[in-house]
Amino acid sequence: MESQPKIIVLDDEAELRNMLQRFLSSHGFEVRVVADSKRLDRYLQREPFDLLILDLMMDQEDGLSVCRRLRAEGQTLPILILTAKGDPVDKVIGLETGADDYLAKPFLPRELVARVRALLRRQKIAAGEPVLRSQTVRFGDYCLDLGKQRLYRCGELFEIHSTQMLLLNALGASPNRPVSRDNLIARSRGRDHDALDRSIDVQVLRLRQIVEADPSKPRFVKTVWGVGYMLVAEVEP
Repeated sequence: MESQPKIIVLDDEAELRNMLQRFLSSHGFEVRVVADSKRLDRYLQREPFDLLILDLMMDQEDGLSVCRRLRAEGQTLPILILTAKGDPVDKVIGLETGADDYLAKPFLPRELVARVRALLRRQKIAAGEPVLRSQTVRFGDYCLDLGKQRLYRCGELFEIHSTQMLLLNALGASPNRPVSRDNLIARSRGRDHDALDRSIDVQVLRLRQIVEADPSKPRFVKTVWGVGYMLVAEVEP
């Protein structure tokens, strides 16, 4: 059974904290609430969270300072800023500080839930989380069996170098969705991981030379600019 996404809320207004906890919990999230950044730090050191909802205007350490400090410390969890300041300049400053989204008060609770779900979805895609585990994906003359980690061409087992096979399985686990370069490196590690670390792009080029009719105009292993790569494929159960 899939675990509930864990959200932590930092807001110095008790009424809003409690409202957010009740509302988000009713929509299937596991929620912790804290009133100041010191308590937030203790929670983050103690357990992992999937998302931080952060109030901008607070008496002690304000939201921008918290966001900036967390990013400087290497914290990568998505951050959604809530604020009564709706000025576009403030929004830009918040995003440049390291926030992933920005919602001005007052807001519709349903919009908050929609934004939270969108951020969690985006995080899964960026992390390269496998969407499929045992299905089959088809592209051109090729069929990739994810369960057996085997590649077939026109129905016959097709042997390729282990490095390209690892890369293809990493792409095939999330078909038709972009996977970042960093996560392709992490999920494609094998005996040749040093080469992969130096340039995932070289390995993608070699894979294209195997599976594409024209590697310079790829149909299946597509570049997603600013993100990474994506395998365009048909999915079978």
